Amino acid sequence: MNNAITDVAGVEVGYRTIVRGDGVMQVGEGPVRTGVTVVLPRGREGVGTSVPAGWFSLNGNGEMTGTNWVEESGSLSLPIGITNTHAVGDVHRAIIDWSARVCPSLQQQWLLPVVGETWDGYLNDIFGRHVTSEVALEALDDAGSGPIAEGSVGGGTGMNCYGFKGGTGTSSRVVEIAGREYTVGVLTQANFGARKELTIVGHRVGPVLLDDNPFEEGSWLAPPGAGSCITIVATDAPLLPGQCKAFARRVSLGLARTGTSGSHFSGDLFLAFSTANAGVLDSSFEDLIDPRPPASLEFVRWGAIDPIYEAVVEATEEAVLNVLVAGEETVGRDGNRIPGFPVERLERLGVLGRSDARA
Repeated sequence: MNNAITDVAGVEVGYRTIVRGDGVMQVGEGPVRTGVTVVLPRGREGVGTSVPAGWFSLNGNGEMTGTNWVEESGSLSLPIGITNTHAVGDVHRAIIDWSARVCPSLQQQWLLPVVGETWDGYLNDIFGRHVTSEVALEALDDAGSGPIAEGSVGGGTGMNCYGFKGGTGTSSRVVEIAGREYTVGVLTQANFGARKELTIVGHRVGPVLLDDNPFEEGSWLAPPGAGSCITIVATDAPLLPGQCKAFARRVSLGLARTGTSGSHFSGDLFLAFSTANAGVLDSSFEDLIDPRPPASLEFVRWGAIDPIYEAVVEATEEAVLNVLVAGEETVGRDGNRIPGFPVERLERLGVLGRSDARA
């Protein structure tokens, strides 16, 4: 186990991280602190095969494409992209082109990829179009299973979290229901939270960490707490689409454990999918001509689902803390700086022990 979303069998993740230049920003030239993250629900071999899925918007000041179709069909069949706010179009195009290449039968289908975003314009030349379709294609080609880097990688490269360096975090849990084990994995791109709200393992630490905060009131064009959070939940537990949506809603509770009250200026959008029941929810024009027999889905009974709810909440909370612990001080456009998270100060306060340093 890698304590990562890739602990769910078949799930693959790919990154491209772009760090280039220093000093005064020149649009199109940099400095660049950005990237893209891709999640393949059933790996390269599973592209084009549906899995049950559901999504939830805690606050809609953000973008996640393709969710109308997820809502309508209860399914997902393409890779998921996460990047910066102004790169959604290029990543969307890349997922279409790459999916049609690895699964040629998709060239006869309609493709509506899911791409989420968070804003990295404090550190990055966000208007410069540095995440191109070619960059996203490289991330898709490199996607794999196993351990995942955390912190300033992929789409999380230019992000902040509670006024500290934010980015990409992941975590996983194993639960047992009716004698069967299931894995739940979470991946988050954390770019949210006001410093004063930060809570770690139940301790409200934000008020004692208010110094060295570049996002304090009046110091930047956006208020504290602005940003966004995109979170992906994966599991191998067999689920109905409505259960996936219920899991996506529970991400909100995991974020709340870290202190956030959900800023109006933060787009917090979550997607959950199950790798079980593969292909059962496929949509095909052929069914208009020669309908197949009714399909059946296996699913965990609603009354037994609480252990998975708990796993989603815990893994989400940990993924955010892992982002903070992995973050390092970063300087970007115009000398804008985000400090790394001071783990050693929490150890002195007795909030974290060495065994908790990576939550």
